[in-house]
Amino acid sequence: MNILQTIWNAVSTPNEILINVSGFFLCFIEAFVNMKLFTTLLNIEASKRNKIIYLVIFPLVGFISRIFIPNPYATFINMITAILLIKFVLKTTFLKSIFAEFIPIFIMSVLELVCFRFYLNVFNITYDDIINIPIYRFLCSIFIYLLLFLLYKLIKYIKFNIDLDILNGKSKILFIITAILGLCVIACQLYLISFYSDVIPVLITIVSIISLLGYFFISVYSLLSTTKLATTKRDLQVEQWHNKSLKIMHENIRIFKHDFNNIIQSIGGYVDKNDIEGLRKYYKDLLIDCKIVTSLTTLDPNVINNPAIYNILSSKYHKASDLNILVNIEAFLNLDEIEENMRIYDFTKIFGILLDNAIEASVECDKKEINIYFRKEVKMNRLLIIIENTYKNKDVNLDKIYEKNYTSKTDNKNHGFGLFEVRKILKKYDNLNLFTTKDDEYFKQQFEIYIN
Repeated sequence: MNILQTIWNAVSTPNEILINVSGFFLCFIEAFVNMKLFTTLLNIEASKRNKIIYLVIFPLVGFISRIFIPNPYATFINMITAILLIKFVLKTTFLKSIFAEFIPIFIMSVLELVCFRFYLNVFNITYDDIINIPIYRFLCSIFIYLLLFLLYKLIKYIKFNIDLDILNGKSKILFIITAILGLCVIACQLYLISFYSDVIPVLITIVSIISLLGYFFISVYSLLSTTKLATTKRDLQVEQWHNKSLKIMHENIRIFKHDFNNIIQSIGGYVDKNDIEGLRKYYKDLLIDCKIVTSLTTLDPNVINNPAIYNILSSKYHKASDLNILVNIEAFLNLDEIEENMRIYDFTKIFGILLDNAIEASVECDKKEINIYFRKEVKMNRLLIIIENTYKNKDVNLDKIYEKNYTSKTDNKNHGFGLFEVRKILKKYDNLNLFTTKDDEYFKQQFEIYIN
């Protein structure tokens, strides 16, 4: 009986040793529940091995820092450790890792506030008692973790998740600003509620918390929905370009099939007369039609697998085709690798400017032709995008074409800015090169992206 009384006295009175012992085991439970919550909510996929590594390292670091490092430094260390572990162990983006850390923190803060108010009003147990008495601390923590686990189950059941992968450019910046402002407002409100917890009625506290969280998540959801709609619109445009390409390709194949017998008979006529020179000329003309079909085959979202690049390439291709410019495309590259080594926004600006220049130059020629190549040189550790086009002005000065306001056109209105803009973008990176050359037939731009 004395042993039971001693145990009860130990757990029901302030005891720092028991708080630390129970805290050691609670750290692992908290890490497990939080990981379940944020991996489901943010759709983070990780191997079982990586999850175990996270569940071992993070609680240990958190427990050790809380014991040996005073607050608020220990809290900052734990937050930074969690973000880095989520990023590098669970292998996700920094944006996801940041939200994976802060979302559970705010949800737990809300649950703790509700739990403390419940203890205070029902059992008349103060905040200090909950923090310093082991039995209250343990039961309160278990209750909060149970609520978190039930929330995880609910999110999993209704299949709700926040898809941060669709964010890019301005939408990502807007989302981050919205999230930071929302979290700051919620944090301030929670602080005020906890500070005046003895004065504010419980109902007002609950309504205030639910309203803030509801407003925050609805704002985030609306922003993500708008971004998803923009992405869908972009994908629809890609499909429209692709359908147009397929329609043209189908028409060319149909005409080619219709003329196939005539083509064979014509070839036979050159063969019968042993007219090799005539056959060579006829073959050259036939090859042009074949190149058109081949290029249209390449102009496929599965080959040009980056939507932004596909849109630029498709629009410029059809613009050139309308001007009777032959465009040959060869793609031996996973275009997503470009986005891994530079901003896709900057690449499409450069790519669009170079294509516009190629179209403007080749349309003036008798032989209107543009060749576009996407290649990867493994030995050189670089990606190559080559654009070459026929051109009329053989005296163009390669040393001046990147100067502002320089143009080889007699009408210099709205000209002379494109390559100057390209040079400005190139200066922002240390892994990009653009080499310009020319010969008697082609003006050539070789854009090099060295892999980081």
